[in-house]
Amino acid sequence: MKLSKGVIYMLLSTFFFALMQVCVKWVPHIPAEEIIVFRSLISLAISLVFLRRAGVSVWGNNRKWLFARGAFGAVALILFFNVLQNIPLATAATLQYLAPIFTAVLGVFVVKERVRLWQWVFFLVSFSGVLVIEGVETSIDTLYLWLGVLSAVFTGVAYTIVRKLNVNEHPLVIIFYFPLVTLPVVGVYTLFNWVQPEGWDWAMLLLVGLFTQLGQYYMTLSYQHEEISKVANLTYIGIIYALFFGFVFFGELLNIWTYAGMGLVLLGVLLNVQYKRRLTKQEALVKVGKPLE
Repeated sequence: MKLSKGVIYMLLSTFFFALMQVCVKWVPHIPAEEIIVFRSLISLAISLVFLRRAGVSVWGNNRKWLFARGAFGAVALILFFNVLQNIPLATAATLQYLAPIFTAVLGVFVVKERVRLWQWVFFLVSFSGVLVIEGVETSIDTLYLWLGVLSAVFTGVAYTIVRKLNVNEHPLVIIFYFPLVTLPVVGVYTLFNWVQPEGWDWAMLLLVGLFTQLGQYYMTLSYQHEEISKVANLTYIGIIYALFFGFVFFGELLNIWTYAGMGLVLLGVLLNVQYKRRLTKQEALVKVGKPLE
């Protein structure tokens, strides 16, 4: 089965974001805002270098939406990093996977994409899996639980704006505005709450920036090459990474219900991808005047 470019890009994005989450959780003694400062500086520098090499203006064509994407993304990132440091990795990641649902819903109103009835059913299947996983976690601070959900909402808005920008903006321009908006906010906070990194802390902080840059780049390419409803659910595959990395690096043990929830999430993902592929094939046949199979 040949995967489309948008699907491949999203799979790569999910993997790099999972590695980023491990790095953030590895330094719980460093404030989340300080980690974001390093992440923003690295992302800003990398984006500037590649944009100059490509001969592309860093300011883009639609600054209003670019700043909006940066602002919503900044709030989502600050909330998520705080959640990530205070609850189990798999749980934090699971809450973030609510974002594609909000992205698909918002896509109906912002970019006028149609989500069919069966796709809503598949979204509910994936969401039910999230609830199952969440239900078996007994040691979660309610505050961070809801902050995680709120982070997913802001992430969904940011992803929807990326889709609205579509191919009118270079992917690195969209990414550039993220740290451009975020850095002044977290920078001021960090000035008064600085914690000196030591030893391997520096490596983790650098890797957070690198992995985030790669994740953002491939995510942006994915949303620019495919409809939101086709690739949004693919981010749920990151649950596998979160469960595995959580166990290997942080000793987070799981039970049978967690795996059941993960299975529901992945079932919803696979059903949605297969259904969307079938619709695309049917639409192509209609355009050339061939009968449907």
